Amino acid sequence: MNILALGAHPDDIEIGCGGTLLKYARAGHGVYLMVLTDGAQGGSAKVRRDEQLASCRILGAKEVFWGGYQDTEVPVTRQAIQQIEDVVKKIDPAFIFVNYFDDTHQDHRHLATCTVTATRYTRNVLFYETPTTQNFSPTVYVDIDGLLEDKVRSLEVHASQVQKTNVEGLSILEVARSSAHFRGIQGRVRAAEAFVSLRLFINVGADLV
Repeated sequence: MNILALGAHPDDIEIGCGGTLLKYARAGHGVYLMVLTDGAQGGSAKVRRDEQLASCRILGAKEVFWGGYQDTEVPVTRQAIQQIEDVVKKIDPAFIFVNYFDDTHQDHRHLATCTVTATRYTRNVLFYETPTTQNFSPTVYVDIDGLLEDKVRSLEVHASQVQKTNVEGLSILEVARSSAHFRGIQGRVRAAEAFVSLRLFINVGADLV
């Protein structure tokens, strides 16, 4: 089956659901990404695009689609919704992962809002968390034990962003490990990623991830 992960910026997807995507890709499923901006407010647009492409190779993603919006300017518009919907129709994903809607970054909030409409015919839609997410009470967990360090590698290639956590002395790599262990404790495993579902169909008799 095909899996689509959407992120407002390069590296959003990796921190939110990189381990889950690795798990899907290594099980033989098709993984695709859509990134709405090139993250130019956080550095060189070319560098950030190149970092995203390098990360895709680690994740085993088949293709990345770019939204073409300016960083901090992702809109809630008919055009943005249609762009996302066009990719959804092309990929026909069984699962979609996207930024959570309660977030201090407007791009994350706006992408989530657009995605709710653009994925109205998709069965399984789950929101992931990033360091700027608020009020996140997960109900779905994916065991990523054994994949955590590969997730960290997918973040490490976003070299221009690794130290940009706004917490002195704390890298995004440490954030990823800490979050995975914390969510793992909640889910009763060593390391996990956590999600809030917009919709989730339980396919009885088949593994979800």
